[in-house]
Amino acid sequence: MMNRFEAMRTLIAAVDGGSLSAASRGLGVPLPTVSRRVSDLETHLRTQLVVRTSRKLLLTDAGRAYVAACRQILEELDDAERLASGEYRMPRGELLITAPVMFGQLHVQPVVLDFLAAYPDISVRLTLSDATIDIIENRVDLAVRIGDLSDSGLVARRLGAVRWITCASPDYLARRGAPAKPADLWQHDCVGFERVHTDSTWLFQSCEGAKALAIRPRFSVNTASGAIDAAFAGAGIIRVLSYQAVRAIAEGSLVKVLEAFETEPLPVHLVHNPQPILPLKLRAFLDFAAPRLKTGLAGEPG
Repeated sequence: MMNRFEAMRTLIAAVDGGSLSAASRGLGVPLPTVSRRVSDLETHLRTQLVVRTSRKLLLTDAGRAYVAACRQILEELDDAERLASGEYRMPRGELLITAPVMFGQLHVQPVVLDFLAAYPDISVRLTLSDATIDIIENRVDLAVRIGDLSDSGLVARRLGAVRWITCASPDYLARRGAPAKPADLWQHDCVGFERVHTDSTWLFQSCEGAKALAIRPRFSVNTASGAIDAAFAGAGIIRVLSYQAVRAIAEGSLVKVLEAFETEPLPVHLVHNPQPILPLKLRAFLDFAAPRLKTGLAGEPG
């Protein structure tokens, strides 16, 4: 009968080596045995995993998904065996991490680079997107979430909090004056930061709780950095998350307005899929990154 774990390791060796011959040399296994193991996997799965050419091995779509799953399964198996035997080893493997674009650039990427220097056997793919990525469907190891979490069953570790702030350049405020209350924004030029959805309403705190105010941006852009650049140029008032404008405010190139009407802080979490045994690579990153990210957010509200 086929040893499925053995076949998985053989397939990965072939993919990493670029050919069945490379897997044969790397594993010290005869080439016909390597070929048979891969063929047995395809027969078992009733699908083609690889396309064999004279020059290299190519993965099919099914093969790419299966190899990614194999890597995760085998890493978890290795971790479980090491844990059971009490044997320590350095974490290794690849981590896929996602974060919002600007938060990732300012906070996550520097921590990841320090982590890579400390753990030479781990590689990281950092995907920055302001869209919420399904971490289970996309096999994401760890994600940064800003805002209240839905009851998704994910494991969450709180890092701190941020909040929405409203600001403009000193030049704009000198020309147009500062709004005293949210409704005054109707008399001002606003810059919309659309993110994933059209930014047509801004939330402000009132005596009745959070209240949405419809705005009519004169200029809209789909990145926070674009909105901040427009505000620098005096194009109008922007509403962004506090960490996105913290440097500009500290330097005096942007000034906060309507502070008395800011809504409650939004929590920032690291989330991952619940697992019976946390992979060593993920546990190592959580232990390394969480305190550093907390420190980075310590100056934020909340």
